[in-house]
Amino acid sequence: MVALSAVVFALSWWLGLYLLARDPRKPALALASFGLTGFAAVVALDAIRLVSGSEMLSRIEIYVVALPGIAWFAVLLELSRPRDTWRGRAGGGALVAGVGVVAFTGAVMAGDVGGPLRPGHWVMFAAVSIPSLAAMSYAVRRRSQPGPVVGFVVVATLFFALGNAILIIPLGLLPSWLALASTGFDVALLGIAVAIGDAFDEGHALRDDMLRSFAGTAVVAVLFGGQMLIGLAVAGQSSTMVVLLFTSLAVAIAINVLADPLAGLLDRLAFSRSPRLRADRAALRSTEAALPLRSENPLDGMDEETFIRVTRRALGHYGDLSKLVASPLAALPLIDERLNSRGAPDQPLERANELRALLAERIAGLKPRGGGDFGTTEQWRHYNSLYFPYVVGVRAYAQNATAAGLDPVARQAWQWLVTEVPQRSLHNWQNAAARVIATDLRSHLVAAR
Repeated sequence: MVALSAVVFALSWWLGLYLLARDPRKPALALASFGLTGFAAVVALDAIRLVSGSEMLSRIEIYVVALPGIAWFAVLLELSRPRDTWRGRAGGGALVAGVGVVAFTGAVMAGDVGGPLRPGHWVMFAAVSIPSLAAMSYAVRRRSQPGPVVGFVVVATLFFALGNAILIIPLGLLPSWLALASTGFDVALLGIAVAIGDAFDEGHALRDDMLRSFAGTAVVAVLFGGQMLIGLAVAGQSSTMVVLLFTSLAVAIAINVLADPLAGLLDRLAFSRSPRLRADRAALRSTEAALPLRSENPLDGMDEETFIRVTRRALGHYGDLSKLVASPLAALPLIDERLNSRGAPDQPLERANELRALLAERIAGLKPRGGGDFGTTEQWRHYNSLYFPYVVGVRAYAQNATAAGLDPVARQAWQWLVTEVPQRSLHNWQNAAARVIATDLRSHLVAAR
């Protein structure tokens, strides 16, 4: 039983960290990561509880077991109704908080994860499963989601209701390890759905990158976990050995999946006096990590709406060269022509730099003629919405942002954005401007074919 729990733990822990490593700034990825790693903690805690027979762990587990369900409700809410403003996200946060309050109230009523069936178990099940099913119904209506993601969300959420019932309402009909394994299958489906959705949104390939991460995780899990399982088989099960098994797996998998962020931390410690060296090493690491995310022929068969979406993403990643390396727009024939014209090698970084230069030119082409360097009329909206936030780096809506370090023109733009332009309006202008640029780039792509 401990061996199967270790497998479920390793899979959930790896997938949670993998999603977090993709982009911790994206709410859906961060929440999905929290749900997966939280479920992994439940698996480990349950295995330790069964070996030790501790009633204290049983009382603790009833609270921990509610966390993955709350996180998954938040993920489904994020997928069904993406929030563009802080007010919208605050409304979703209030719903998640409400579900959490009801779930933890049920945990208090239940007391522990053991039977017999008590009203608190029913409260926990209803608090998590019913809102999750409702959020699922909204998620499947999003036309921007690819078919496989919708299928994964539907199947996984339906299994989640059943698996959550088995987990939270332990009737004794199934062993604890089997209940955890069935719920782990569902959680893995939802995690993969979130990864597919994010890759679709960014225009990335996912298979090679995920397979490489999984293979590396399998190797370290077998090396570290296998030794502990042999020790358990020889010396017998004990609480100490089971704790060492799960902590060893957790540390080994984290070092493998989060190798790049950990390398950046070590660089800051070792090269504190060499910021240039740290920046160069970080650029190389991020570029290397981006290469498996590139498709071989990403523009083949791409429809107009998808092309507009990836163009919008590329503009949003204007300042991040590693993101541009993985952008499908790096495969534009225009990039090939520009590289050939200046005799530059066909390398990923060269293509990313050329894509950035191409985007800068298209943004500059939106600037009204003969109107000076800055204006606030309607004709300036497309140019202002892209040039100042992305090219210049004006962060008007960031917390504690100021105009310090900006040139006089950028200061004017910062003041105008802060005082006269709602964030939602800027977002709409950026989408409209991205559509104009995408239409232009796509016309060249069609002509090249």
